[in-house]
Formats: sequence, structure tokens, C-alpha cells
Amino acid sequence: MQSRRQALLLSSSNCHGYSMLEFAKQEICSFLERNGVKKLLFVPYAQNDFDKYTAKIKEVMDPWGFEVSGIHTYDNPINAVNSNKAIFVGGGNTFLLLKRLYENNLVDHIRNKVNEGNLLYMGSSAGTNVATKSIHTTNDMPIIYPPSFDGIKIVPFNINPHYLDKVESETHKGETRDQRIGEYLEMPHASPVLGLREGSLLKVDGDTLLIKGVAGAVLFEKGNKKTDYPADSDVSFLLNANNA
Repeated sequence: MQSRRQALLLSSSNCHGYSMLEFAKQEICSFLERNGVKKLLFVPYAQNDFDKYTAKIKEVMDPWGFEVSGIHTYDNPINAVNSNKAIFVGGGNTFLLLKRLYENNLVDHIRNKVNEGNLLYMGSSAGTNVATKSIHTTNDMPIIYPPSFDGIKIVPFNINPHYLDKVESETHKGETRDQRIGEYLEMPHASPVLGLREGSLLKVDGDTLLIKGVAGAVLFEKGNKKTDYPADSDVSFLLNANNA
């Protein structure tokens, strides 16, 4: 049976040369408009000033024709999700975000509603991390402990947002992003990792996965396998991996 899930997973909200979310504006507007969405529920849990973060998103998206409200302004987070057709989970610290999602019993609830086709999911940076199999490949510092590293599992693999290619001429001798991802892939519980470059996003439409945006992505798999995918690549095969 074909999945009914729909999601946009952005590497970040900002990309060099663009204003906030501008690089993804066409994809975001199309995603929401074709599903008849006028109101968007924003989840600012990855940062501590909920009002300020929500206001920043409202300033960008309200002029696009979408009425943004913060989940923290509702009496009950579950009711907030149930009364909206689309949710946008913002970036910040992934560990803090996931902890708050678990505290509010939203992880399973969001997963079920997305899989049923009753909720559109948008995530950026940390909001993308928590949408995947786990947050093992976040770039963030573990400033707080969530009860689990397991994510919402809209997709059955991991993502590394803000992925940076190693520049051969640089003088930095510390670990590269590739090395850190390689360390994760040596673990028995590891799944493939899709490194989303700045300005890229993953479009999830049922059983179809497309890399969109203004940049590509890199797929890391066990056995030191690394594959580059430009924008507009179809990576739907990743949904068939037995890693969920």
C-alpha cells in the first residue's frame, strides 16, 4: 500500500545569498497550497525564546499567504497538532527539541498523523534531524538528555543537515564531517546517512523522495560508500532500506 506521508526536510532555514527560507520558497508554497493549507503550526522547541522565534517565522511566511501560530500558544500541544493540517518544526538544538517533543507526547503522535496523510510535516535543521530514524548524526552538542535518540521516523534513515564538503586546501586538521559520519556508520545500529548541503531539501511524497533546492546531497553507506546526488535527483530507493 502506498504511503500517504508528505514532508519537506530542509537542511536549514538560511542559505548564503538568500533571505530566510527564500531558497525553498517555491517548494514550500507549492507543498502547502496544493494541500489547501492556509494555517501553519510552528514548533519553536529547539530554541528557548518561543515568542521571538515564532515571530521571525511569521514575518517571513505570513506575507506568503500562510497564517503562522506557535504551538506554545495552545493550551495543549496534542490539540494544537490535531487542529492544524501542517506543522513546521524549526531549528536550534536537536537534543533540546527532541526532549520537548517527547515530554509533550508528540513523537508518536506526529508520526502517526503524517503516515495517515492527516498532517504535512516541514522541518529545518534540527526539525529535519528529529524527522528521521534517529538524531545520531546531528551536528549539535548534547546540552540536555532526551529520553531516546529515536526520531519521528518519517524516513527510515538518518540525515546530516548543514553538510560541508572537505576543502582540500584548508589548514584545519580536526575531524571532518565525513569522518564523524564514518564513525557512526561503524555502529551496528547505523543506517544510511544523507548529508544535505546548505540550500538543499528532501521532498517526501508518499513513496517518492526527491532532492530539491539549490544544492545537492551526499549519501553515506556502510563500507565507505559515498555517492553525490545533485538537486532534482530521485533517491526513493532509500525508503526501501530495512533500517526503520
